[in-house]
Amino acid sequence: MKNSTKNTKYDKIKRILALAGAVFLFGMYAAALLFAFIDHSASQGLLKASIACTMILPVLLYAYTLVYRITRTKYGPDNDGNQPSGSSREEPPS
Repeated sequence: MKNSTKNTKYDKIKRILALAGAVFLFGMYAAALLFAFIDHSASQGLLKASIACTMILPVLLYAYTLVYRITRTKYGPDNDGNQPSGSSREEPPS
């Protein structure tokens, strides 16, 4: 029986980066919770920074991947190595 999903090097890298991102987000949530309970003069600013990073970082990462997907499919070659039909890199017909 043939396995329909291939575990390529790219897929492994994506999984590792996704796991690292999940651990990082969990760390930011834990830091926000910790700073909320600490009674220290700097904890208020650290709590605000932690909450801001918890909301802003995933939005920026999503925007980055969205722009990457749009620009890759619009201007990059397709899977066969051919240029897309609407690309400005094509030579004009003679």
